[in-house]
Amino acid sequence: MPSKVLSATTIGLDSQSVEVEVDVLSAGMHVFTIVGLPDTAIKESRDRVSSAVKNSGFKPPHQCGRVTVNLAPADVPKMTPIYDIPVALGLLIATKQLSFDARDKLFVGELALDGMVRGVGGILPIALFAKASGVCELYVPHANAAEASVVSGIRIIPVDTLHSLAKHLSGTKLIEPYPTTEASELFGDTDSLLDMAHVKGQSHAKRALEIAAAGGHNILFNGPPGSGKTLLAKTLPSILPKLTLPESLEITKIFSIAGVLPKNKPLVVHRPFRTPHHSASAVSLVGGGTFPCPGEISLAHRGVLFLDEFAEFSKAVVEHLRQPLEDGVITVSRARGSYVFPARFMLVAAMNPCPCGNATDPEKVCSCPSSSVSKYQRRISGPILDRIDLHVEVPRLKFDALESKKTEETSAEIRVRVEKARQTQRLRFADCPIVTNSEMSSEMLRRFCPLDKPSKALLRNAISTLGLSARSYHRLIKIARTIADIAQSQEITSSHVAEAINYRFHTEV
Repeated sequence: MPSKVLSATTIGLDSQSVEVEVDVLSAGMHVFTIVGLPDTAIKESRDRVSSAVKNSGFKPPHQCGRVTVNLAPADVPKMTPIYDIPVALGLLIATKQLSFDARDKLFVGELALDGMVRGVGGILPIALFAKASGVCELYVPHANAAEASVVSGIRIIPVDTLHSLAKHLSGTKLIEPYPTTEASELFGDTDSLLDMAHVKGQSHAKRALEIAAAGGHNILFNGPPGSGKTLLAKTLPSILPKLTLPESLEITKIFSIAGVLPKNKPLVVHRPFRTPHHSASAVSLVGGGTFPCPGEISLAHRGVLFLDEFAEFSKAVVEHLRQPLEDGVITVSRARGSYVFPARFMLVAAMNPCPCGNATDPEKVCSCPSSSVSKYQRRISGPILDRIDLHVEVPRLKFDALESKKTEETSAEIRVRVEKARQTQRLRFADCPIVTNSEMSSEMLRRFCPLDKPSKALLRNAISTLGLSARSYHRLIKIARTIADIAQSQEITSSHVAEAINYRFHTEV
């Protein structure tokens, strides 16, 4: 009679159960078959399982006859070698070499040839699924136990070897459950090494970063080389609000599935700051592949995606940002189905005004012909610029500013105002599925952002003068709402709108 062992698979960011069924027919030649839409890594598990079972002191599959493994449901693609342990256990049960109650137990893990258990990716979403499904015990590789332990209410059993697991399940020698990790204890000192106080001058750019951090807005720095654009961008995490536990779990799930979660950190406690090189491909940026995985925009979820040398990115690659910048998610469609990954990130871009970088520098002569300058600036399309809320000119600092002894405002001081603005937004959007002002829909703008007559007059003049689109009009109101929140003002005034307009220096294409 076939044996059944429970495991799980992850599709996108969500997990679902997989029943590993193993049937052994003693008659006939030895054949080891795995069905149920397995990928190559899973198909090769028959060789890993065979050696691991033999080297763990059990009767190997080639002495058992015909072995058939079914990963149900059969129409769901299975990826990564996390089914080695349930396949091995199913084989041992089917051949009557091991007997235990497999109900309310879920198993994942990769086997080495000697029976050791290796760590796998995507453990956190599986642990969350196991808890939600009522599973009592989750068996994971010892290397992944810390990651799974942040999920309370479920027993995490760390597994080192197939042999020790068999002894535990048979009751011969029990494995101690891994202690539950208190998530709050992992949120220690999250201060950044870079501080706003390290940046000399550039008060206009710092103010723009404060607004961006408070409302989750996108920002573009434009200026000559060496003006401090990159340094300004790298100080942004130091003024962002600290992660909440739900945000941390959501980000950790993405990192775990992508396989980039640090081994010594079971939970992501800092807001992500991703800096892909300008040679990055579209798939690496937005996600995808034969079996789709999250890209840089998803790894930057609830954090920052910094694109330095923005104009050097391939135009086709940058255009892929249109939909996620608008919707906060990226949908990757393949023949076998569609995968949705979250991508609610803050875009911070930095670029030079021309190939030589001196077009806007009053102290240096630009060596680029006007056609080159125009061509260089057209690398960033109008629709992309339209989706960037704050456009900031960063001038070259003069000697006096560099040598100034003036005490600059620290990140901690700025973060206090940002946190207060975010708290205002949390209260405002308590009954809405959004977090920051930048996520408001047009209906929410009408509800939360009423404008007085002077403010409407300013906007009317800005739209006609700058040729702004309807999207830019809505984004201006969102920025004004954030500026009002920083000032702890219930109403949006004309001064807030005027400052918001000040950050739209480009003419719409």
